[in-house]
Amino acid sequence: MNFWSNQRVIVTGGAGFLGSHVVEALRTRGCQEVFAPRSKDCDLRDRQAIRQLFEAQQPTLVLHLAAVVGGIGANREHPGKFFYENAIMGIELIEQARQCKIAKTVVVGTICAYPKFTPVPFKEDDLWIGYPEETNAPYGIAKKALLVQCQAYRQEYGMNAVFLLPVNLYGPRDNFDPASSHVIPALIKKCVDAREAGAPAIECWGTGVATREFIYVTDAAEGILLAAEKYNRSEPVNIGAGQEISIKALFELIVKLTNYRGAVRWDATKPDGQPRRCLDVTRAQQEFGFRAGTPFETGLRQTIAWYEQHRH
Repeated sequence: MNFWSNQRVIVTGGAGFLGSHVVEALRTRGCQEVFAPRSKDCDLRDRQAIRQLFEAQQPTLVLHLAAVVGGIGANREHPGKFFYENAIMGIELIEQARQCKIAKTVVVGTICAYPKFTPVPFKEDDLWIGYPEETNAPYGIAKKALLVQCQAYRQEYGMNAVFLLPVNLYGPRDNFDPASSHVIPALIKKCVDAREAGAPAIECWGTGVATREFIYVTDAAEGILLAAEKYNRSEPVNIGAGQEISIKALFELIVKLTNYRGAVRWDATKPDGQPRRCLDVTRAQQEFGFRAGTPFETGLRQTIAWYEQHRH
């Protein structure tokens, strides 16, 4: 609590899904000076805009959460945009944080940075053993480049920049737009809409055999803030729950929790994405005592309840 009472914090992406929960958690911790600039007020692709933001707010800590994100479809449709905007935002922000001598910068990366066939569970030391899964490689590589920048700046300039690798997020206030949403909100919307319409069947991409790990958004926010408080090293750190579930089992669970009574059909002509995703979360536990605490079904129920309440 004493740590946060003395901080002036900028949270990029602070109005977004993860960022809004991080801002709430900061205020709960007693942080009085929290700034969450919106893209219309500060274009993070523009170094001068970032410089003006830092000079105006004089932050002691920057949490870089802003990203251009989406599911498999969005990544396939906009690989150039996803690469350029994620890379340029991070590169310019980290450079301006260095020039302005900000005490600490926490950069949030992505599980998509891992190679397609990483041994399970994913260990941080395996980040460079291969190329990411093709459908989201441009996004993953753009984010991974920021890890290199953080490490290089620590080595040359002594900059305290740390890099975190959160697994797939879910929870209230997620993006439920089918054109750009990730798997859990997409499936929740699909099931609820089909239930309301009385649809006899719903279709899901792929075969359902791929596995994913998910972390509830408030748990992820807790992990990020614990790292900001306690972690000051160059090695990247996984932020996850340490458990995986197949997409088929996930869909069946969401069907049950949304009370959808129709059939489920799998479109095997669509890609599954990375075959498996599950993180080794040992480093986060050892370095700053983080362990995810929300049971998966509990988190799903809360996410579905939020969507049911806000979907109109």
